[in-house]
Amino acid sequence: MTTYREAGVDIDAGDEFVRRIKSMVRSTHRPEVVSDLGGFGGLFRFPSTQYEDPILVSGTDGVGTKLKVAALMDRHDTIGIDLVAMCVNDVLVSGAEPLFFLDYLATGKLEIAKAESIVKGIVAGCREAGCALIGGETAEMPSCYPEHEYDLAGFVVGVVERAKIIDGNKVSSGDVAIGLSATGLHSNGFTLARQVLFEQEGWTGTTQLSELDRPLGDILLEPTKIYVKQIRALLTDCDIHGLAHITGGGLTGNVPRVLPSHCEMLIKRGSWPIPDIFNVIQQSGKVDQDEMYRVFNMGIGMVVIVPPQDVDRVLSHMKNLGELAHVIGEVGGRTSSDAPVRYGE
Repeated sequence: MTTYREAGVDIDAGDEFVRRIKSMVRSTHRPEVVSDLGGFGGLFRFPSTQYEDPILVSGTDGVGTKLKVAALMDRHDTIGIDLVAMCVNDVLVSGAEPLFFLDYLATGKLEIAKAESIVKGIVAGCREAGCALIGGETAEMPSCYPEHEYDLAGFVVGVVERAKIIDGNKVSSGDVAIGLSATGLHSNGFTLARQVLFEQEGWTGTTQLSELDRPLGDILLEPTKIYVKQIRALLTDCDIHGLAHITGGGLTGNVPRVLPSHCEMLIKRGSWPIPDIFNVIQQSGKVDQDEMYRVFNMGIGMVVIVPPQDVDRVLSHMKNLGELAHVIGEVGGRTSSDAPVRYGE
């Protein structure tokens, strides 16, 4: 008699995994959560009395081929932070407060210890972002994934008052762009980075280069920064005209998403320190400078666009939070033929 386990899916392992992570998941719960892990859906009581005209903001994302580096290093305790960060930072740029999060873990074979480590990262990310982890799905699919491989997806819902939505419509010529520092590559550009560093150069995760202060794998696995505390602090008394999460597409591709059609952004290269890992990738792979700025964040994870009179206030807030922030550019007018983002020295 053939069993499901013999076919490749272990129901008992799945049950044990849920049992192990329940207490961790509960540690993220906000007062609005009214369900426990294990049901068919996560229940969340919407705080409607706190808003006059609430708008829900949703987002979904993954971690990309950074998962390959986690597998190479056999280190899975921070990749969940990346997952949360990529989602909450996206809804944050609308001015939204992240409310709750759900995750999806698909694997060829459920390895309980590894899966538990992944969820620890998700829990840590949710706690930092202030959102509740109210559910998820673990799928064991031996016919779709190799035994030791997995993929992750995340989903977040946030809320913002309609009158306080940040959509870039207020951006105008003369506004100033302030870049908030990134922790490294975050979760973008890893296909190019791995090709250059691992395939072309033949380096490994334990390689220690003279240009870097840590082994290569440690730097690449540095978690994506979660900007919730920073942006929520600015929303209290700064007139934010636009926010851009610098993900896939780099500064070149993401800044235009919050610029009106009549505006362009002039970004001044050299106005912020570029982490050494980007110089290693560019020089080792002979990657064109424009390509670097189109693929990687180059050390800037979030761009805040404000009127000139608010610049000092933003920089002061970031200093008080121990964050590095730099004035990196200025908004100007453009014609239809101009590129939305230009670079200067």
